[in-house]
Amino acid sequence: MPIKWSAVEVSEAMDKIEAEINKAVPYLEQARAIASQARGISNLPGYIDQTLHRFDWVIDAAIGDGHHEGSGSFRSCTKRVRDSIPDGAIEAERQAHENGKTERLM
Repeated sequence: MPIKWSAVEVSEAMDKIEAEINKAVPYLEQARAIASQARGISNLPGYIDQTLHRFDWVIDAAIGDGHHEGSGSFRSCTKRVRDSIPDGAIEAERQAHENGKTERLM
């Protein structure tokens, strides 16, 4: 089935999204480390410890690092978009541009 949208533009958008996610990961990991340290506070009530422990799960689920990764993680979303681009569409579009054609795949 022909596509009328730009596979190259979608791929480039995913590259930009992944670059921004990669910038955020160190900050999220630092937040996770701080939460882990906070769990060591003396006499911390269990309900606070459980919430601090949840940071591990939430960060893993969001960035897709670890066994909590789900279909809602940033990385799984970008992968799903990339996997939705028809095979060969990016290469065909780039080749068309190199050959002087500016129209999108039809």
